[in-house]
Amino acid sequence: GLNRLYFLYEAYDDYWDFKRPGLTNDIFEVVVDGDLSGGPFIKTENENLNLLPKSDLHFKGHGTHAQNYHVFTPAHKKDWAMIWGNAPWIKDFPHANAAYDYSFKHGESGTLRLEFYITVYDHADPRGPALSTQSQFEENDLIGLSWCILEYDNEEDRFHSFMNLAHDTEMIRNASRLCAFRLAPLEARFRAPLEANWSFSNLQNDKRLIAFQDQSYGDVRSWHWDFGDGSTSTEQHPIHRYASPGEWVVTLSIKGPEGRDRHSKVWDVVTP
Repeated sequence: GLNRLYFLYEAYDDYWDFKRPGLTNDIFEVVVDGDLSGGPFIKTENENLNLLPKSDLHFKGHGTHAQNYHVFTPAHKKDWAMIWGNAPWIKDFPHANAAYDYSFKHGESGTLRLEFYITVYDHADPRGPALSTQSQFEENDLIGLSWCILEYDNEEDRFHSFMNLAHDTEMIRNASRLCAFRLAPLEARFRAPLEANWSFSNLQNDKRLIAFQDQSYGDVRSWHWDFGDGSTSTEQHPIHRYASPGEWVVTLSIKGPEGRDRHSKVWDVVTP
């Protein structure tokens, strides 16, 4: 899957503050450390401040191994977030995106709904995604994650209140202070009892030899593969040799005590 985190944020406020162009704005601040490496990641906390000026440290690890998103709630005539780091491109599409739903004006009350996703990086390079390393998410892995809410209620530059999930304000600059979140699989009650799915790998391209791997969910008792060339198999993980070049529609059909399902891939499997 994609190495992304998805958020749905809904909040009511009696005074939404968001008309100014700078950082003085109601904010939902999210910090993530995808590989739980921990440690300071903001230039003001860099232990080499005695060796280099803070301006130089901006380009040496500032927001690199963990990322801090100041998400504006809402954003008005500015980017949807401020990245406290040296790789602001991580907030741009397709690496991230956001959508708002609200009807209030600055200074009014109301409910805000916000959906957004972010891509998480073990190394977010200021030179761009080609030189960066995404975190590799697997079910049951632990990641560092926390958030806080900065609430402004007037025209002053100081926030009115600050709410923090980690109970430690150092979480905004030190990944060791984040909460540990487990990447849990989707609960069974949200899934169909039987879901067909599969993958494949090309064993020998010149001989058109393909290995198929069943990845279905549920109590599966039987499998039927249609390779698209008139050949079939009832093995769970078959290996098939195609006799000719082609772009194939391959279908896996499964059955079990709780029903049946099927899944096709159209022209994913191609032989020379």
